[in-house]
Amino acid sequence: MRASLFARTKEVMTVRTRFAPSPTGYLHIGGARTALFSWLYARKHGGQFVLRIEDTDLERSSEASVNAILEGMTWLGLDYDEGPFYQTSRFERYAEVIQQLMDSGHAYKCYCSKERLEKLREKQMANREKPRYDGHCSAGVEPPSPDAPFVIRFRNPKEGHVEFDDLVRGRISISNDELDDLIIARSDGSPTYNLTVVVDDSDMRISHVIRGDDHINNTPRQINMIRAMGLQVPVYAHTPMILGEDGKRLSKRHGAVSVIQYREDGYLPEALLNYLVRLGWSHEDQEIFSIDEMIELFDISDVNRAASVFNTEKLLWLNQHYIKATDPKHIARHLSHHLGLRGIDPTSGPDLHAVATVQHERAKTLVEMAEISEFFYRDFDEFDHKSAKKHLKAAAQEPLEKVREALAALEAWEPEPIYAALTAVAEALDLKIGKVAQPLRVAVAGRAASPGIDVTLQLVGKEACLRRIDRALDYIRQRVAQSESA
Repeated sequence: MRASLFARTKEVMTVRTRFAPSPTGYLHIGGARTALFSWLYARKHGGQFVLRIEDTDLERSSEASVNAILEGMTWLGLDYDEGPFYQTSRFERYAEVIQQLMDSGHAYKCYCSKERLEKLREKQMANREKPRYDGHCSAGVEPPSPDAPFVIRFRNPKEGHVEFDDLVRGRISISNDELDDLIIARSDGSPTYNLTVVVDDSDMRISHVIRGDDHINNTPRQINMIRAMGLQVPVYAHTPMILGEDGKRLSKRHGAVSVIQYREDGYLPEALLNYLVRLGWSHEDQEIFSIDEMIELFDISDVNRAASVFNTEKLLWLNQHYIKATDPKHIARHLSHHLGLRGIDPTSGPDLHAVATVQHERAKTLVEMAEISEFFYRDFDEFDHKSAKKHLKAAAQEPLEKVREALAALEAWEPEPIYAALTAVAEALDLKIGKVAQPLRVAVAGRAASPGIDVTLQLVGKEACLRRIDRALDYIRQRVAQSESA
């Protein structure tokens, strides 16, 4: 990492991509897609994926944001081969590079005051000119005073063009006279983004820079700096932005919250990754992609240039698909988190894998699955009003009493003998099985919907089932008494 600035010229490199978020907030959807595209490209080409934390904005960067980024990457399963590297630990390296640029004449001190720069900007705006620094200090000026503050600017070429082949947008050419001499070190000596990213990408041997197209204006400036240093220019790919369904840039008002919030909302990481890879990229008419298929089929050059629209309903559809199609053992691992948020220890009740097996076709999100599975682990506070009104009435009292008696006598608490007991009660009372099962379901689950009644009872457990049936019978008796006294 500390090789001489000009030591590495053009050389053959293996594919090395990077994800370089700024820890000034959470890992958002746009950042997650950039990380995914970079990760897929490295994995496809047998390369390395590097994580770099660009934390030079000391006022806005926070440890909480760093942790949120790392947590988001872990949850998504986007493992990195190197890092995380922190820019704040590399200030000496940046200072070394800045000094070398000064010594080689590619950078200079600028003493222009804020007032002068503001007046310059106002004049340019009034003349309908593009605001830019006019190079006032580029030829060298005397300091206004011995301790006068200054910034350091990169001396951008005045003639020619910057041209590069973007893997997404194609050939891009920018005239150098469109670019001004950007600041690479602030008055306090701290380096700026455009300087640090160039140094880091070079030192970390990044071969392909995949990032959002909001950075595309920085690319010509960075290429000129790279060339001034005699380094190899990486391959660039600028991905289009993500829009909300109203056509405006995705933001909090569209629900563009932390990636971790999608976990809290009950999404599986596989579903979110599948959705993100399809935001701007496609492979024929295929909608569902495993991670292995993504790696095999994804090509950054196939990413659409147009902005993508984030569709929450489509993400929800994908999530439901993954909940249904994924191994219940995997679902159970994620469901455990959501039960924990409800104050439930999954080890205090039935096997979580068994619960996920009977519930995985009944929910669109893990939050919903946790909600409808809560009754397996603890008694509920009250019956669902509509379900109780329909099923816990006077006609259900005798079937429930007989069922309780039959269930209490069972020695083997398994689905088959449980169902046989219910069938025997229904036959003895000359009732259809539903007239027995539905009141029993409401009594045990608190609502009229649950998995098969035999499996439901088996998972809830004998003691809890009998206790809840007693409670339901008390409810029916009170209801009957209120009706008679009315």
